Amino acid sequence: MHEPRPGTDIPDHRGRTGLDRTGRDLDRNPDVKITDVELLASAWHVLRRTTLEYRTPSGRWETQQRETYDRGNGATVLLYDAARRTVLLTRQFRYPVYVNDHPDGMLIETAAGLLDEDDPATAIRREAAEETGVEIGELQHVWDVYMSPGSVTERLHFYAAPYDGASRSGDRGGLAEEGEHIELLELDIDEALAMVRDGRIQDAKTVMLLQWAVLDGPFAAGR
Repeated sequence: MHEPRPGTDIPDHRGRTGLDRTGRDLDRNPDVKITDVELLASAWHVLRRTTLEYRTPSGRWETQQRETYDRGNGATVLLYDAARRTVLLTRQFRYPVYVNDHPDGMLIETAAGLLDEDDPATAIRREAAEETGVEIGELQHVWDVYMSPGSVTERLHFYAAPYDGASRSGDRGGLAEEGEHIELLELDIDEALAMVRDGRIQDAKTVMLLQWAVLDGPFAAGR
């Protein structure tokens, strides 16, 4: 008899069990059969190793293994002032980019966060308020994107919304009790695009929303 494992047979520190069952009942693709799911880690989010049978274009079945990191889904929003041609971005320390060749780990981003138990629109209003402290207007849904489909399960919901610059109470945001120390950057849209071109802005979701803003969004020609 195997030793009970947190997150599978008994609750982990977040009260979760059955984390090794995710994906076992998938049957939407007749060329994929899930044969085993192993829980590798659940210290905060969840790392799994899944064994599957995949039917190749030749018709032959082959065994594959995939490790997936499940951190839940998230949402992000581009805050903009069309009249002043500005966007409101954040800058904060991100260890994963720091350890992977970013100069100082201080990444410039659109406001974003995990959904937790909320729907995407509710979640991004919550995150925008926590990170920027500004009042935002009507949310416009832009698209939903899988950001790193080779290994991370997350689907990110993209939004844009006008913000009231007069409601800003300072140049910092975030929840200190969650280790968030966020600097706010209000940038002219042309300056923000220049920062994309010269590499000062390297965050994928932010690059995507800034380019959308000038192609189809509030700063598009003719708007």
